Amino acid sequence: MTEIIASVLPFKTYEELKNKVSALRGVVKTIQIDFCDGVFVPSKTWPFTSGGFDDYEFKKIMNEEQGLPFWDEFDFELDLMVADAVENFDIYIKLGAKRIIFHLEAVGNLEDFRNFLEGIDLYIRDNIQFGIAFKPGMPLENVFPFISLVDFVQCMGNDKIGISGVSLDEKVYDRIKLLRKKYSDLPIEVDIGITEQTAPLLVEAGATKLITGSVLFNSYDKIGLVEKFQNL
Repeated sequence: MTEIIASVLPFKTYEELKNKVSALRGVVKTIQIDFCDGVFVPSKTWPFTSGGFDDYEFKKIMNEEQGLPFWDEFDFELDLMVADAVENFDIYIKLGAKRIIFHLEAVGNLEDFRNFLEGIDLYIRDNIQFGIAFKPGMPLENVFPFISLVDFVQCMGNDKIGISGVSLDEKVYDRIKLLRKKYSDLPIEVDIGITEQTAPLLVEAGATKLITGSVLFNSYDKIGLVEKFQNL
């Protein structure tokens, strides 16, 4: 069964994030929260729109005074479209997510990033899954050395990331097929460009998880759409 994950991009405030998460109660089990810093990607999301790590609600979550919205009803996946994912790793892991995604284009020197992944504490790895994301323009040869160090990969559906409603670059199909052929058991997520037309083709190519954003929020029958995608 294909795992369907809901993306709540965009959101400018904590309250907007909370409202979007609330709209997904009973619809999906896992929600992807996109953190966009306005540096790695042009767009900004909370908390970078309101003081960054000094934001009142962000600090409360980081200090375990409260959880992410409806934390007891969802598993959360953090998509770190930020320039400081490695530098501020100790902050991001305090937010209560089950999965954290690093973008290869944002981590700087790839050998240093490999060393960083190898050095993550085993206790942390027992509680959080880690994935790597990459754009269609990233050579897959740059991705292969990291597969053994992560739990899953996220193929971005377009080079234009951090923006809702972008269409799928068709070269992604072949990239997924290559990954599936080389790594038969690798969980493969696809983010950007998921529609009722592209979803079956992505699953056929080898995707196991689909990140649904605008297609889900614009649906009159969210539960029905999720079930349809799950059964592809």
